[in-house]
Amino acid sequence: MPKPRRLHVCSVPRCPEYTRDSKCDAHRREAEQQRGSARERGYDSDHERLFRRPVLQRDPTCVCTDTSHGHGTPCGQPSKHADHFPQSRRELQAAGLNPNDPRHGRGLCGPCHSSETAHHQPGGWNQ
Repeated sequence: MPKPRRLHVCSVPRCPEYTRDSKCDAHRREAEQQRGSARERGYDSDHERLFRRPVLQRDPTCVCTDTSHGHGTPCGQPSKHADHFPQSRRELQAAGLNPNDPRHGRGLCGPCHSSETAHHQPGGWNQ
């Protein structure tokens, strides 16, 4: 049985609450409301049909070559995520481009997608 993580202060400045996660329950709920639902962020049936499915068919194995992930050649693990690349979904929309066009995506395995998100998305873990 894993031992529980130690308590530490919420990561939101001046919040005195203690938590086992990065944010206290109140600030975690607030962040989720600001983020919006997957549908509100554009991940709907069109995204699944027009973007995700074609990207994963084209890239059945992870195409990540980021050396910070520990590999310099394509990872080669089964792709589980269709990642917008080199521009994010938000950047594509701001530029007036179709974010559901599979040309703007690549297939990534779970660990590579998590690492990419952590490094490049607003509020990512490593920023």
